[in-house]
Amino acid sequence: MSDGRSSSFPSKRYGVEEGGSSRPTITQRAARAALPAFRVVAGFLFACHGAASLFGILGGAHGRESGVVAFAEWPSWWAALIQLVGGTTVALGLATRTAAIVCSGSMGYAYFMVHQGTALLPIQNGGEAAALYCWIFLLIAALGPGPVAVDSLPWKRERGTGHPAGVTSSPPPRRSRFGTPVTPR
Repeated sequence: MSDGRSSSFPSKRYGVEEGGSSRPTITQRAARAALPAFRVVAGFLFACHGAASLFGILGGAHGRESGVVAFAEWPSWWAALIQLVGGTTVALGLATRTAAIVCSGSMGYAYFMVHQGTALLPIQNGGEAAALYCWIFLLIAALGPGPVAVDSLPWKRERGTGHPAGVTSSPPPRRSRFGTPVTPR
């Protein structure tokens, strides 16, 4: 930018070139809003799968007469627990990168252990959802939560620095109007 200040929006990170003005363009604002919206929708839908399997709501667990996965049954119950807790934390933007890695890994496991044995391609073995969720959560882990997340709340970070609260770089020494250092009393 021409005024020497840095933009709070990392435009190049999201593939949006920064213009000459200090105001973000419509494309930049849309890119800034897209990641949190994508994260919330993916996390919510993932949590719905977990709630369906654990509590028998929303149509229940697929392929189960009771609609509920038996308590602590490996790997179904644990996968449903990861879906519910991980999807909720990703949607909220709380410990997003860690939760997204766990969710991605669980879907990678589901694809290779459950679906891959039936056929090679996801369209043949019914593993499209597992493959997509695996890559969706890997993308969220790589990009982070975006600007609208619990992790981005003001009490979690120092204002204007982007550093976690209590971890700031030391300020430059104060100087008098004559340029000499001022010692604190």
